[in-house]
Parts: sequence; structure tokens; C-alpha cells
Amino acid sequence: MSIVDTRTPNPKYFIAGATGDWEMVIGMEVHAQVTSEAKLFSGSSTEFGRPPNSNVSFVDAAMPGMLPVINDECVRQAVRTGLGLKAKINKRSVFDRKNYFYPDLPQGYQISQYKDPIVGEGKVLLDLGEDGEVEIGIERLHLEQDAGKSIHDQHPNMSFVDLNRSGVALMEIVSKPDLRSSDEAKAYLSKLRTILRYLGTCDGNMEQGSMRADINVSVRRPGGEFGTRCEIKNVNSVRFAGQAIEYEARRQIDILEDGGVIDQETRLFDPKSGQTRSMRSKEEAHDYRYFPDPDLLPLEFDDAFIDELAAHLPELPDEKSARFIESYGISHYDASVLVADRDSADFFESVAKGRDGKLAANWVINELFGRLNKDGTAVTDSPVSADQLGGIVDLISKGEISGKIAKDLFEIVWSEGGDPAKLVEERGMKQVSDTGAIEKIVDEIIAGNPDQVEKVKDKPGLLGWFVGQVMKQTGGKANPQAVNEILKAKLGLE
Repeated sequence: MSIVDTRTPNPKYFIAGATGDWEMVIGMEVHAQVTSEAKLFSGSSTEFGRPPNSNVSFVDAAMPGMLPVINDECVRQAVRTGLGLKAKINKRSVFDRKNYFYPDLPQGYQISQYKDPIVGEGKVLLDLGEDGEVEIGIERLHLEQDAGKSIHDQHPNMSFVDLNRSGVALMEIVSKPDLRSSDEAKAYLSKLRTILRYLGTCDGNMEQGSMRADINVSVRRPGGEFGTRCEIKNVNSVRFAGQAIEYEARRQIDILEDGGVIDQETRLFDPKSGQTRSMRSKEEAHDYRYFPDPDLLPLEFDDAFIDELAAHLPELPDEKSARFIESYGISHYDASVLVADRDSADFFESVAKGRDGKLAANWVINELFGRLNKDGTAVTDSPVSADQLGGIVDLISKGEISGKIAKDLFEIVWSEGGDPAKLVEERGMKQVSDTGAIEKIVDEIIAGNPDQVEKVKDKPGLLGWFVGQVMKQTGGKANPQAVNEILKAKLGLE
């Protein structure tokens, strides 16, 4: 299969070398564990964190005579993911045996899909800010069973095998080599994880291994022929992916500029050293001796099956972002922040409905998310509910509290709870909008500071000093707009 280069070289992503500029070419194979209570071909539990070898059936352990039975929920999840990736759904696909030996693969082969995957070509759109939107092609998505886990640090002379993961359903999502920088690669991984979480087809928990990436990296002269790629296996964090790509690209450039050649190989990334190291050499293609699994019939379904799943897809991030921008009048950037997590998007929408969307977004992103990040708290565990934050936004919109008082009120609600409107009444926090009362305070400050009055006529920027004095006198309760208007009139600055 010939690979078509779909990207125009972008000088912003070039890497300066001793002999000229270089360009990265990156593709990813993301393994996403399917959200399902049972494994792909057995009824064993997929619960994470169970004692070793407690989620193992005779099928998972490859006992003689045990036959695989397809889990139809895993099939539905794969099709839903394909639909979410705007991909072609293949109504006929085949399970193959991929033959290789590994201690934690009891069968001696992995049931996967080779020439006839369940999902064909699709796309993921990346919002790169100033660089606009970039389309990253999806080559295919296929279903396969995971292997077990070899454990080498429990005994000085022996390794152990845990088969809890053996047979768990994986979706392998293969991108085209369309990525051109570590930032794009990180954005792609993050966007893919967001889509999977919205769909509910994978929890995207990279720390627990339910989503991990094999990253293919090569370098070339800008716009030139593709170089020899190296594969970095089992990267389990977005941050590590960026670090691994940066190191590997520089390593390859140094070799090429010294007159060497890149050996196609599989490498591992060491987060402690920030370096990749060789794992094994890799020929152009392994001879896995693929052949259709004789124990499994081809997987076939009709348009009605696909249409039913498509009809019940949730609103996905790109569509939700466009709706937020149109319905709530918020910026493109704010929308992208809010839709990055489905729970955050739902929280914002609960706050924003029937209110000033821009004000609601400001308070959700800057105040709420800022505090949640500081405390390491998820939005689903927020001490301030959407109703409470909406109440604060209402008080600001009505002019009953100032922005400064609103922040104080937010802290009270965060720590103590309660109804914002009642708290404002009970604690005397309501904003002073009585122009007569404000005028009296302004007159006193002007009368007591004749030197400042003279200076402000030459330097209008000193108006802020007078505003500060009024706010100090009123405990921050004076209506800032009224204060500014009265001061300008009294000081002749209009």
C-alpha cells in the first residue's frame, strides 16, 4: 500500500540541524481497551485491580477444547467508535490468528483482524489555534484480544505471569502518518481520548493501561521522501508521548547528520532518563503467519444495525463546541476548553442556560476550574454545584454584587456551602448602588486629598487611585461602574 503525504510542510515545525532543517513524520497505533464488563471471547470480568489471575476463564488460559465466543457488546462499541471517528464501517470483517510466542500469550497466537478490519478510514480534527484546524487521517480500527502481563520484579530468579488482562477487548486505532510535531501528536492523543470518553467506548485511563500508544517516528528533509521509522512501544501518557517523540527525532537527526543510517527497530521510552532505547530490531514486516481463525465465523451485520447505533450517539466534542459558540456567544478557545471533558461541558451548560454565556464561561473556566485544579478535585466532586455557581452569576448580572465580592462569595460557598443569594443578604455583601451614598463618600475623598485632585487633571490614569479609596471605604461593596461615573463627573474628566 502506498502512503500519500497529505500535509504541506510548515516551517514552524522544522527542527534545525547542523546540516539544515529536518521535519518529523509521526503515526500512531493506539490500543484502547473496550468498555465492557466481559472480555472479547469469554465471560471473564474486566475489572481493574483484582488479584493476579482472578479474572481468568478456561478460554483465557487456552485450555484444550475451549472455543472463543464473540462478545457482541464489544462489536457494538467498536462500531460506535468508528462512527465517532467519521469512519467507514465494514459490514463484513474477519478475525485472524496472529501467530507469535510470548510467555503471557497462552494460546501461542493472538486473535486479531488483519486484512478485513471492522472499521476503515476515518478522521480526527485537531484545533491548533493560530495554525487553524488540521485533519489527521485514520487508517483503520480493528478488534483484538489483549495479552497477559509478565512480572519480572517479584522474585530474583523467576518471572510471574498475570492473565487478568489476557483476552480483554482492545480497539487498535491506526492513524495515517499525518502528524508533524510532538505538539500535534499530544493534541491527537488528547482529542482521541476525549472522543472515546464521550462515546463511552473506552475510559481513556492511560495510567491504568486502558489506553496506550505505539508511536512511529521518522525524520526527513522538509517535504522529502519518508524516512526509516522507529516504533516506540507502549507509551502510557500524553506528556511522555511528547518527550519520547522529541528525543527520538533528535536521535535520528544526529545519526543521519553523522553519515549513519536509521535501523528500523522497536524502542522503549524511559520516563526517568527521557530517552528511548532499543528493544528489538524490526524488519519491514514480521511473518506473523496470519490466517482466518477457524473457530470464528466472519462478522457480518447490516445497515439497520449501524443506523441504530448511529441514532443513539451522543453529541461529540466538535459538534458541542460549535453549538456552544453559537448558542452562548463564547470564544472558540473557551469552547475548546469546556468540551475537552464531557463532565466539564455538562457542568458549564447547567450554569449557562438562561444566563450570560460569556460570564458563565469565565466563572467556570477561571474560578471553578482554577480552584479544582489547585485542589486536584474532579468537576464531578466540586464542592460548588452548578446551581450555586449559577446563583453567583445571577447576582453579578443583576448588579447585586461586584466581581470582587463575587470571588469572596465563591470562597464561602466552596468552604461552607449554602445559597449564594441568602449568604449575600445574611452577611451584608450586597453591592452599594445608591448614587447618593456613593457621592457622599466621593466628596469626602476629594475634599481630603487636594494634591491628588490636582495631579489627576494632568494624569487621568490616577483615577484608579480614587476608585480604590472609594472601594476601601465601602468594603468593596460600591458599584464600580457608578463609582467611575461619579468620580469622572466630580473631577471633570468626562
